[in-house]
Amino acid sequence: MSIRRRDLLKSAVLAPAWLKAGRAASRPKIAAVVTVYRKYSHGQHIADRFLEGYGWNGEHHHPEMDLVSLYVDQHPEGDLTRERAARFPGMRVYPTIAEALTMGSSKLAVDGVLLVGEHGDYPKTPQGQVKYPRKEFFDQIVAVYRDSGKTAPVFNDKHLSWKWQWAREMYDTARAMRFPFMAGSSLPVTWRIPSVEFPDRAHAEEALCVCYGGVDSYDFHGLESIQGMVERRRGGESGVRWLQSYRGDEFWAAHNQGVWSRDLFEAALCRSHTLKPARPGFNDVFPSLDDLRRTVADPVAYHYEHADGLRCTMILLGGALSDFNFAARLSGRKEIFSTQLYLPMPDGRTTLASFFSPLVNHAEQMFLTGKTPSPIERTLLTTGLTAAGVDSVFQSGRKIETPHLAIAYQPTPGSTFWRS
Repeated sequence: MSIRRRDLLKSAVLAPAWLKAGRAASRPKIAAVVTVYRKYSHGQHIADRFLEGYGWNGEHHHPEMDLVSLYVDQHPEGDLTRERAARFPGMRVYPTIAEALTMGSSKLAVDGVLLVGEHGDYPKTPQGQVKYPRKEFFDQIVAVYRDSGKTAPVFNDKHLSWKWQWAREMYDTARAMRFPFMAGSSLPVTWRIPSVEFPDRAHAEEALCVCYGGVDSYDFHGLESIQGMVERRRGGESGVRWLQSYRGDEFWAAHNQGVWSRDLFEAALCRSHTLKPARPGFNDVFPSLDDLRRTVADPVAYHYEHADGLRCTMILLGGALSDFNFAARLSGRKEIFSTQLYLPMPDGRTTLASFFSPLVNHAEQMFLTGKTPSPIERTLLTTGLTAAGVDSVFQSGRKIETPHLAIAYQPTPGSTFWRS
C-alpha cells in the first residue's frame, strides 16, 4: 500500500479514552452524530438498536453500553428526536457535535462515536453526488479529540466521503491519531444465501455482482459486496489500476462483446430471489437478453482491474431485480462460486431492517475491545472506486486510471458475516 509508516506518525498520538484507568469497569458511553433521525433513516436504524436492543442469535440483545448523547443535523417532517429523548432520559440531545462528545463539559466524555451521515436534504455536486457531511462531522469529532488529548473509536456508516481526497484525509487522520476507525454498510456482514465464505487464499480469475439502485447510491453497496469477497483471495488485496463505466446502450454492447463473462452474469442472476419473470403469467422462464433490455431502463456497469490482474464488474440492473448477487470464477474449480448477500428492505409494513443488526454488532465489538472487526482499507478502496465510477459515468464512460487506489491490505482472519 502506498502509505508509509513515518507519514502516519507525524501528528501527535493521543491516548485512547477507552483505555483510561477505571473506564473499563463502567459501561461505555456512546455518542451518536447523525444527519436525520426519522423512520427508516440510517440514523434511526442504528441509534435505535443501541437504545432498544435487537434480535441476535435467538434472543433480544441489549448492547453492553449506553447511548448517552445525540446530535441531529436536520429535523424534517417525521423527526423522532424529541420522542426518543423523552422516552430515554439517559440520552441527552445537544445542539453541537462538540457538546455531544463532551456532554457539555470541556473534554471528551464518551467512549465511542457513531457517525451516521446518510439521508437528509443536502446539496449535490455537478455529477449528482449528495454532499453528505461525513467529513465535516469527522473533522469536528477529531477537533474534540485534539482539544481533549484523548480519543475514542469511531464508526462511520457507509463510505467515507463523496470526495476521494477527503476520504483519504479521514483515513490518514485516524491512522496518525491511532484511534479505531470502522466504516462500511451491511453488505459484507449480512446473511448469505447459501451461507458460504469466499474460499480462503483461492485464486480468483474474475468476479461480478449484479444488483440494483443508482449511481452514487447503491453502486457503493455493489462494490462493497464484491470487495468483501475478493479481499480474501490469494495474496489479499493489491489495489485497483483503473475503472471504466458502461451505461445504457454501451452497457448492452459491452455485455455482447464479453467485457465481463456472461456465465458469471447468469450465475449471479440465478441467485436472485426477486428476478422479474421473463413472461407475464410465468415465474420459471429465465429472462433472455431481449427480456432484460425491455425491463431495465438504465443499466450501469463499473468494470475495473486490480493490480494482481483480477477483473471485477459491478452491475446495476434496476427493474430486473432488487437484491445483491455475487459470482466468481476460481482457478482449478469447474463450478462457479456464487451467493446472494441478503438485504431485505423494509416494505412499509415492518421497520426492522434486520440487516443492520450485524453491522451494529460489529460496531459494538469495536467499542468494547478497541479493535476494528474489518479493515478500514476496504472502505477506503470502495470509496475511491465509487468516486471513480461516478467520474467515469459523468465523462460518458471514459476509462479512469486510479494510481491513488494502490491500496494493499489483508482481510480479517475468520468470517465476519451473519450466519444466525
